[in-house]
Amino acid sequence: MRVYDHFPNPDRKGYTILNVHGYHGSPINSAYTALHEIGCENIISPSIDYDSEEPSNIIGTLNMLRVQYKADMIVGTSLGGFYAAVLSARHDLPAMLVNPCLTPFLLDILSKFKTRPLVKLFGELATIDSANVSCIVGDDDEVLGDHAFTEKLLGNSRFRRIEGGKHSCATLPLKAYFTEMLDYYTNTLPLRDDTLSIPPDILQD
Repeated sequence: MRVYDHFPNPDRKGYTILNVHGYHGSPINSAYTALHEIGCENIISPSIDYDSEEPSNIIGTLNMLRVQYKADMIVGTSLGGFYAAVLSARHDLPAMLVNPCLTPFLLDILSKFKTRPLVKLFGELATIDSANVSCIVGDDDEVLGDHAFTEKLLGNSRFRRIEGGKHSCATLPLKAYFTEMLDYYTNTLPLRDDTLSIPPDILQD
């Protein structure tokens, strides 16, 4: 897994963000570009070959990068959003998800994957803390559909459904959304008194 990082500031001010691209995506994707353009200086963005790597290896390598670079936030797009959500659940980390594919084992394009490890990882989402998660989706996503399950699982005051938005992140207002969410993570999340996890039975419907 090749890593593309961008650390122009030697003091590494602000969040250190682990950016996880989608299936057949690029480490310098729309999310990476939007984060960079709003002033995020510390971005770790690996290149992932989802076809050849096992899910357990992917999540293990992403966690290794999280620890190595001391990432304190995760951004995930499409299939990368699935892995970002799992890391958020495991390590109680803030995550911003863009058109996340939370049930990759159901997609025909991923039929070559072994479903069992993906289903096992999916089960970990039962413990994800809603207060950590922000999610933006296109309501006309031609790849993943209407994101009804995504909203059921991750819907909160920061969930944004963009009218006419497609699966391509170029159709979503990422710069504005990331700016708004970073303000939440900086000024609101640290002040919360209690955190509530998503009820486990939501995954049993």
